[in-house]
Amino acid sequence: MPKAKSHRPTPSITIIGPGRLGQAFALGLAGLGYSIHALVARRAAAAEKAARLLSAGPLQIQALGLNQLAALAPTDLVLITTPDDAVEDVAHRLLAVKSGKGHGSVVLHTSGALSSEVLAPLAEIGFHTGSLHPLVSVSDPRTGAKALHGAYYCVEGDKAATKLARRIVKDLNGHSFSVQPAKKALYHAAALTAAGHLTALVDVAIEMLASSGLSPSEAQRVLMPLVESAVSNLKVSTPAQALTGTFARGDVATVKRHLAALSRGKTTETLEIYKLLGVRSLQLAGKRGLDPQLAKKIRELLDSQH
Repeated sequence: MPKAKSHRPTPSITIIGPGRLGQAFALGLAGLGYSIHALVARRAAAAEKAARLLSAGPLQIQALGLNQLAALAPTDLVLITTPDDAVEDVAHRLLAVKSGKGHGSVVLHTSGALSSEVLAPLAEIGFHTGSLHPLVSVSDPRTGAKALHGAYYCVEGDKAATKLARRIVKDLNGHSFSVQPAKKALYHAAALTAAGHLTALVDVAIEMLASSGLSPSEAQRVLMPLVESAVSNLKVSTPAQALTGTFARGDVATVKRHLAALSRGKTTETLEIYKLLGVRSLQLAGKRGLDPQLAKKIRELLDSQH
């Protein structure tokens, strides 16, 4: 991994929640020369297991359970990488053991749906608080660490917290942007739609193709180049310009065949997904000049299927 370009001392870091994302951050930042002082998990054994991933020799990283926070040595940054539902609990646990010790230290969480407001109790005792959410999909720590380089990050919080967050993003050769704290949930829903829901949509397509006679693994293998070509188009074009296929062309007869085939399926869920996305595709096709009469005919077909 590339080394940090800055010659400034790198911050010492505690990571609370060393799951896939937490370990990815630990690996990615350690590779830049950042000092990972401690890992904290719900159970000490889990923290020790994660620490071994970073230590080539004897264990040099403090590995603690959540009930051992009082033993945590001070660090410049506490990075909370737990699931969203656990962030508030972690903040209150830190509050209980760090009251009066927060001045000058930064606490960042990596939740996409929560703003820095969830850390308000820590801000009240002198911590600088913010959030740092990477727009990447992390399926395992090592590939996740690589994905953090060059990624986009949503950053918000107080001045000192966002300054440190943007420094981390810069050292990772990433790109930072901000949204209004009150809009974090909407921002995260957009991210989920683009990634998590895309995965769910591909799963639906795999199921449909498997019903045509392919095995699920073969169906996935066949569909991947198509999905990748669609993503490649979206990298250089607007969604309206990137739209291809039946709705882009206004193929009324093909839509009719699709609807008939889906209506014979075992569930109505797939048909409803097709119809909902078809309506959106018609809107995109309209932006690129689809004949309004063809669009009207297709919309009538979509609305007539129950």
